[in-house]
Amino acid sequence: MSDVADISVLVVAYKSRATISACMQALEAQSRMPREVLVLENGSPAGEQIGPEDVPLGVQLIRQTENLGFAGGNNLLAKSASSRWLVFLNPDAFPHTNWVAELEAGILRYPAVSLFGSTQYCADKSGLLDGVGDVFHATGLAYRAGFMRPVALLPNEGEVFGPCGAAAMISRSLFDTLGGFDESLFCYSEDVDLAFRARLLGERAVQLRQAAVDHVGYASSGRRSEFATYYGVRNRLTVYLKNMPGWLLPATLPFHMAATGLLSLGAAKNHQFRLFWKAVFDALGRLPETLRARKQVQQSRKVSPSEVAAMLSWSSYGLLARMPDVRPYVGDPSHKASLPER
Repeated sequence: MSDVADISVLVVAYKSRATISACMQALEAQSRMPREVLVLENGSPAGEQIGPEDVPLGVQLIRQTENLGFAGGNNLLAKSASSRWLVFLNPDAFPHTNWVAELEAGILRYPAVSLFGSTQYCADKSGLLDGVGDVFHATGLAYRAGFMRPVALLPNEGEVFGPCGAAAMISRSLFDTLGGFDESLFCYSEDVDLAFRARLLGERAVQLRQAAVDHVGYASSGRRSEFATYYGVRNRLTVYLKNMPGWLLPATLPFHMAATGLLSLGAAKNHQFRLFWKAVFDALGRLPETLRARKQVQQSRKVSPSEVAAMLSWSSYGLLARMPDVRPYVGDPSHKASLPER
């Protein structure tokens, strides 16, 4: 075993001065060190940027004057990373001491898996989860499982639709095959999109129970901010239209439309009804671009719509309660080489 794990930790920081110190301290305290840590100052406003004094010696700090978003920022960092494994870590996520060691152990336990998630605990609310993987529901809505749910609901280690990008790991080879994050999304749902495209290639994702971080969440943008609402709504529709394969798209579209209408009523309670529908219509305005991306994604797909249907959650209660959907990992996939139905 080498002195360090073959892992590059990538941190995209935007207006993160309040949390970056704790994030860096947690990385310094790891029982097993990553090969490298790369931090991007992602065009924060004047007076809110982080500088060399905010990161430990040995951390590579890259400064960017323009905000590239989570997607573009991580793609930029990935180009400078030298490890076989890339780990995305939010600057408001604070890894437990054995986090890197548990990620490395997961790689050894699941040699056929290229995508891993971490257990996320609420950093500022004791006894609550922040997330245990992403779930993609049959309505076309994705959610962070376990968000603000009791720690007692923490599931066993197993397979999930995809990992939450706040603390996720992907092999360099798969990341390159996928072309990285979709930079047109800018921020929000880019991790769901990356996982969906990986699943369409027949890849699987494992949620590692013992690889854990404490996560503040929305530290830069605010959960109910106009920024979060706009990009969350716009990108949700884009990711759904781009990735939902074959007959599943027309079969689920009426339910997606109904869910969108209901969610807009919730936005109205927060005085964001007009903003919500602006995001929807902006997503529809990007439809030609989305359809071009869809054609490319679906042409490279290696699994059938029926197999994708089995990956989705069909539970209404699970959606409403943000319940975890972690399934036992059984063997290696045998369907990768099969011809998909259309």
